[in-house]
Amino acid sequence: MSRPYRSALYIPGSKSRALDKARGLPVDVILFDLEDAVSPDEKVTARATLAAELGQGGYGNRLRVVRINGLDTQWGRDDAKAAHTMECDAVLLPKVNSAADVDALAALTDKPIWAMMETPLGVLNAAQIAAHPQIEGFVLGTNDLAKDLGTRHRADREPLLASLQMCLLAARAHGVVAVDGVYNAFKDEEGFKVECEQGRDMGFDGKTLIHPAQVAIANAAFAPTEAEIDLAQRQIAAFAEAEAAGQGVAVVDGKIVENLHIVTARATLAKAQAIAEQDAS
Repeated sequence: MSRPYRSALYIPGSKSRALDKARGLPVDVILFDLEDAVSPDEKVTARATLAAELGQGGYGNRLRVVRINGLDTQWGRDDAKAAHTMECDAVLLPKVNSAADVDALAALTDKPIWAMMETPLGVLNAAQIAAHPQIEGFVLGTNDLAKDLGTRHRADREPLLASLQMCLLAARAHGVVAVDGVYNAFKDEEGFKVECEQGRDMGFDGKTLIHPAQVAIANAAFAPTEAEIDLAQRQIAAFAEAEAAGQGVAVVDGKIVENLHIVTARATLAKAQAIAEQDAS
């Protein structure tokens, strides 16, 4: 992993003050939003405001992703053309249903594309979307998905688990970043922490956020713990010692350690290092 994606904060593209404040927030990804967070009468000016703020720079090593309006709206194509010239790292396309939707955006920009996975058809086509050569990230749009599925809200998100896992499977099969959906009750820190831990346990790289107050919890939840780092180091050392003795497995804390565990251990240490570098920058 070349960089962490623990926290991905939505910032309205129309709000200069919020865009400026984001320069000082310890987030890994900023999702500059021209879609849901911007009212119809502000769409055009938001595009210009965002372009100007990104042009000024100051966002450091944060990944800068611009969410445009859908290409089936009156603003989408102009958003895509504008994003192509903006100082951003990727373009986020809402309501992606198929690889054909990605093709339509790819015809307007050669920047990396991230896909909002927030429709039943998009989930069913997750593998073909993830396989698109320009796709580099998935963002789960759990509010829209829950609406389309007709699910009831549950703290354990059981009605959404199949959809979340299908998107994760597709992302992992094709080397695509996968960021979990938002948690709406931004003042409910305990509930948010539980959902972050659920997403991390499932395998998501991070969490999309709607408020700066959520950043610290997400950053902690999606980072390796000290215990995990310690275990990874001991597993690597024990396996190296076993190999030197001509053995194919080691034992750490009473558990067998094979090569597959070493792959995971090295990934844990690489992630910890990437986070340290990100936080230092």
